[in-house]
Amino acid sequence: MWLALPSIPMTSIVYGENTTLWQPVRPRFRPGRLLLSWLLAAAALLIAAKLVPAVEVGNFGGAALATLVIAVLNAIIPPIVAAVRIPFMALAGFGVILLLDAAMLEAVSAIAPNAIQVDSFWWALVAALVASAVGVILDIVFGTNDDDTYTLRVTRRLARRTGGGKRTDAPGLIFLEIDGLALPVLRRAMRDGNAPNMALWLAEGTHRLLEWETDLSSQTGASQAGILLGKNDDIPAFRWVDKPTGKVIACSGPDDCEAIEQSCSTGIGLLANGGASRGNLLSGDADEVILTVSRVSAEKKANPGYRAFFANGFNVTRSLVLFFWEVVLELSASLRSARRNVLPRGHRGGMYPFLRAAVCVVVRDLIIYSVLADMMFGRPVVYATLSSYDEVAHHSGLERPDTLEALRKLDQQIGRVFAARRYAPRPYHVIVLSDHGQTQGATFKQRNGYTLEDLVGRSLEGGRTTGIGGGDEQDAIPKIAVQEATGTAQHRATDGKKDVSDRHAFVLGSGNLGLVYLMEEERRLTLEEIDERHPRLVPALREHPHIGWLLVHSVRHGPLALGAHGMRYLADGRVEGEDPLARFSANAPAHLRRTDGFPHVADIMVGSFYDPDLDEACAFEELISFHGGLGGPQTRPFVLHPAELPSPTDPVVGAVAVHTLLTGWRRHCQPV
Repeated sequence: MWLALPSIPMTSIVYGENTTLWQPVRPRFRPGRLLLSWLLAAAALLIAAKLVPAVEVGNFGGAALATLVIAVLNAIIPPIVAAVRIPFMALAGFGVILLLDAAMLEAVSAIAPNAIQVDSFWWALVAALVASAVGVILDIVFGTNDDDTYTLRVTRRLARRTGGGKRTDAPGLIFLEIDGLALPVLRRAMRDGNAPNMALWLAEGTHRLLEWETDLSSQTGASQAGILLGKNDDIPAFRWVDKPTGKVIACSGPDDCEAIEQSCSTGIGLLANGGASRGNLLSGDADEVILTVSRVSAEKKANPGYRAFFANGFNVTRSLVLFFWEVVLELSASLRSARRNVLPRGHRGGMYPFLRAAVCVVVRDLIIYSVLADMMFGRPVVYATLSSYDEVAHHSGLERPDTLEALRKLDQQIGRVFAARRYAPRPYHVIVLSDHGQTQGATFKQRNGYTLEDLVGRSLEGGRTTGIGGGDEQDAIPKIAVQEATGTAQHRATDGKKDVSDRHAFVLGSGNLGLVYLMEEERRLTLEEIDERHPRLVPALREHPHIGWLLVHSVRHGPLALGAHGMRYLADGRVEGEDPLARFSANAPAHLRRTDGFPHVADIMVGSFYDPDLDEACAFEELISFHGGLGGPQTRPFVLHPAELPSPTDPVVGAVAVHTLLTGWRRHCQPV
């Protein structure tokens, strides 16, 4: 067994000194904070009027009156609009509420012309954005940006109107996944003040921290299939080739994720029977979903998961302001990295700053507000993926300043969720976990001046070679809304829609895991066949200084791990010469042996070198901080769980073992 849970006694969960019935607290406005927020909003509007032409506010009193009227309109109109069933809610909601913000400001100009005057609708829109930007700065300065009172009151009302919010004593579970965060990085972030909320939980003894080990494919597709569905067989990497059809399958393509879920689901995933999936690749059999790649069709419909966010008109302008600020932060961080010649350094141009801003601000905010609404509704289990750390780390580095700043902001959002428990109609356990970590190092191409595809191509006996590398699973989330809002179903070639059947060989990169498919046969070639047809290929890969091991299958010996100076017989554990897996975890041979049995395993699986002294490896795609294979913190994710929930007695190895752990906790909290 990979995992064993101790027996779980059915005891009451302690919340303060009350161990009997759960009594939620009603969010109450604090007059002092409410007054301060009003005055700051008035100051923001006054400053905006000074900056924006065609908008005039006579004095601070006029700004205060205009702000008061806007607040009243905001309390009435956006919640009504948010409750309307609008298709393509993620994008349509932004457009509608943004226009509504401008319309409310223009309406105030008509209602109270002595307080504010706006020449046109479009100047009202500009003024609303500028006032929001100033307001964000003032909120940070005066510490008023962490009050969720209004949001929670609105979401509680929305929940009651839609049949939720019924009180129960059965604890719910909130799983917040920080994509790509390794346990060693989290520990240092806690020590250095970059994860203060999670550090406080450990210091106060309310939570415990445990480590688990990923499968060979240490990436979100394989991990979430195991965690959410309890099965992740035949997912050899982030991308792989179906040789009989010549198609590339990827864990970021909506159609491919839907097919993966169908093949792995038994109908009783972690989120079955009333659960919610927020921002995941797979749904875990949830009833409610937003931004879930395998259930992209939900984005075409009127999705109530976005109502909490759009019920407050200020959220849209605030998110847009922070979106463009995040773009500025990325551009400045990129320039600073280049000026200081920080190495390794990856490509950070093109559309990446906008992708980063979408993931770090817009997607994050939509997910957090949805989770808060789920709690006020009283859903039994919620699983949400927060991807901003992973996205920034890929391009900036594992623990660079802007990467840790992304983590600090996630910790702040997790603190919001934790604080909201006392207002929910049921007690909630908040569990923070990661699906994998990341390992850092200059890429294979940066080290050698050529790619793995180039190395394979010049080692073949003729034929054409093609490869795919670059990008990551987070590309899928922002693209969902764009593709579906425009009615398109087109995805990039890297999302699994490229036909490679006309190629002699196809090479894929999944972090520091490479996949070499020889397309001359529809089945996997054996080592003997590869050596006969391409005698230079295996020696060229095996002897390369930045390649640590090869996984091939021999007719005579079964699965083999080959290195430059030795080999390991995976069937019986024998080693000749130097063990190519010696620098990896003790479970590495079992991981390779399992992958060797997958129907879609590559003819040659390639693992990069790993240097334990420098704690670095190299990706076969152009990401300086990566995951996908073996070596370093990429295989060391974590689970931070309440102390009331028992820790396992055996090591947790593989994503399916995590599923066993989490479903055990759910059965304990919500016995049938």
